[in-house]
This record gives sequence, C-alpha cells and structure tokens, in this order.
Amino acid sequence: MEHSPPLDQPLWHTLECADVVAVLEGDLGYGLSDDEVKRRLELYGENRLPEPHHPGIVRRFFAQLNNPLIYVLLLAATVTALLGHWVDTAVIMGVVLLNAVLGVVQEGKAAQAMEALKHMLMPHAQVLRAGTMQHLPSQALVPGDVVLLQAGDRVPADLRLMRAHQLAVDESMLSGESLAANKATHTVEAEASLGD
Repeated sequence: MEHSPPLDQPLWHTLECADVVAVLEGDLGYGLSDDEVKRRLELYGENRLPEPHHPGIVRRFFAQLNNPLIYVLLLAATVTALLGHWVDTAVIMGVVLLNAVLGVVQEGKAAQAMEALKHMLMPHAQVLRAGTMQHLPSQALVPGDVVLLQAGDRVPADLRLMRAHQLAVDESMLSGESLAANKATHTVEAEASLGD
C-alpha cells in the first residue's frame, strides 16, 4: 500500500484463518461496510506501489546530451567555431539540438503509451463488501477485504487464503519457477520463503 502505517500484528501467514479475520475485524459473510472501507483507505492509502519519480523536461533534455556521439559533435562544433567556420558550427549545433528535442519528444510519447498500458492492464478483484460481491480495481482494496479468486485471475494484493480448492498460482515473476505453485490455507513458519 502506498503509505501504510506499520501494522503491529504478527505475520499473517503464521495465523489461523479465524485469527486473521478477528485481528482485521473482518466478516467472511458480509465483508467490510462502506464506512469502514473509507476509514481504512484514509488510514492505509490505496493498494498500489508508489509512483516512480519522473524527471522534468529540462533534466530529460540534458540527459539527451549525455552521449559519446554528442560529445564528439560538441567538440567538432568547438573546433569549427575556433577556426571561424560559423556555418559549420551552426549546422553541428542545430543537429545536436534537433537530436535532443526529438529524443525528449519520443521519451514523452513512450511514457504516455506506458501509462495508457498500465491503466489498461490494471488488475481488478471480486470483493465482498456490505454483503454484495463487487468488481473493483485492485487499488481500491484495503486490509480486511474478502477477495474471491477464480481461475485465470491475477492476484490483486497480498492475501491470506481462507478457503482454497486445487489452487495453483503462477509465481514465475517472484521466483523464476516456471511451474505453478499449489497453495493451501494452512499456516506456515514465520521464516518461510516468499513463495510459501
């Protein structure tokens, strides 16, 4: 979560399911009320990673000049200027500036395309709230939400399994393992690896 205060709770994977529900003051049959969701969103923030810092346009422009080929062109422009060949100097400097401007424009377009893709691929979750199943973006999840996972779903957050039937999860992004890992609801040791 974006600005989560530390939870002074034990490790969730070491607790029995009923204990997790009790600590989070949840309800498996009803979910969280709308007021409780709002309170937890204010307390913990959205369920998303912090946005990376994007440099400003001036910094991106000067980053375009940080290239060995550009250094050679700037050196050539300096030499031609010292020799008094002003037309050659102007052409070389024009090429350097045009290259930097085009680089900034292309980076901007690529960043916009990545942002659009990120929104298109944003995972959603089936969540039990106020007694009804709701289809929500994963960033709206809060601690204590009851989430229903079905075949083919992406896991939208860190979850503690309450019930599972032949659940296998593709953890290749975490562990590099190509085979799906079977999951169960039993507790595991505090020192267990991330995949467990």
